[in-house]
Amino acid sequence: MTIPTQLVLQALLADPTAELYGVEIGAAAGLPSGTVHPILARLEGLGWLDSRWEDINPRVVGRPARRYYRLTATGAESAEGALAQAYRAVPQPRFRPLGEPI
Repeated sequence: MTIPTQLVLQALLADPTAELYGVEIGAAAGLPSGTVHPILARLEGLGWLDSRWEDINPRVVGRPARRYYRLTATGAESAEGALAQAYRAVPQPRFRPLGEPI
C-alpha cells in the first residue's frame, strides 16, 4: 500500500462516519487533489467508500457541486486492517551496542 493511500485512509478513519469531500481529505492527508482523487476512485471501486454528489444548484451557490465520500462499514474495517499490516511491514531499526563496528 502506498504512503499516499495510507494518508488518505488515516484522514478518513479520523472520523469513520463523517462525509468529506476531496479537498477536505487532501488537506487532512497533506496531499494534492490530483493524488487524492485517483485513490478515492480506487477505494470506492473496492467497496471501501460510498460517495454522493452534493445536491445544490451551482449557479445559486456560486461553486461546483462537491462529491462527498464516506467509509463503508466494511471499508472502515478493511482500512484499519490494511494500515495495521502496512505498519507491521515497516522495518524496525536495529540498534547496535556502543562500540560495535558498523
